[in-house]
Amino acid sequence: MLLEAKTDLTAFADFPERHWKKIQSTNPLERVNREIKRRVDVVQIFPNPDALERLATVVLVEMHDEWIAFPRRYLPEGSMDRIYLNEDQPDAVTPLQGT
Repeated sequence: MLLEAKTDLTAFADFPERHWKKIQSTNPLERVNREIKRRVDVVQIFPNPDALERLATVVLVEMHDEWIAFPRRYLPEGSMDRIYLNEDQPDAVTPLQGT
């Protein structure tokens, strides 16, 4: 099973080495889940599943807006340029490229 999943398990290696630790971490996902849980705990009772989905969507939209507005980045923008193919860097690698 592990041999079949080799490409998926080693996908992080296609990114610059300085990103590996952050890519392997689940901290950003845990932060998102904590924020959604905090908002759900405030409301406590939802009239239907759609109401819960709307609340979670609003939380995600707010977090996205914060990430766009603040200059601080989880991964440096300059080092991300190497990942995507363009005319200036023909030898760049694409994310999730098989090994």
